[in-house]
Amino acid sequence: MSHQPHNSQRKAKSATEHPTAKHGDVLLTVKEVAELDRCSEKTVRRAIDAGHLKCIRVGPNGRLIRIRKADHAAYRYAHTM
Repeated sequence: MSHQPHNSQRKAKSATEHPTAKHGDVLLTVKEVAELDRCSEKTVRRAIDAGHLKCIRVGPNGRLIRIRKADHAAYRYAHTM
């Protein structure tokens, strides 16, 4: 008989812990990128739609968007020059 830990016993993710991609890349949400860039989430989505900012689509039907930290850095470098 396998014992499942009670909900209060499960290890909770800390707020600073980010999911990672297969290669160990840190993944950011649209909201996190918007906060880092001090812009709206809509602006981040427009950059993705325009092809300026690379993203990964995950989850059911690819609805969730995640941005590799390295791709965000490349976007910021390209758009600050």
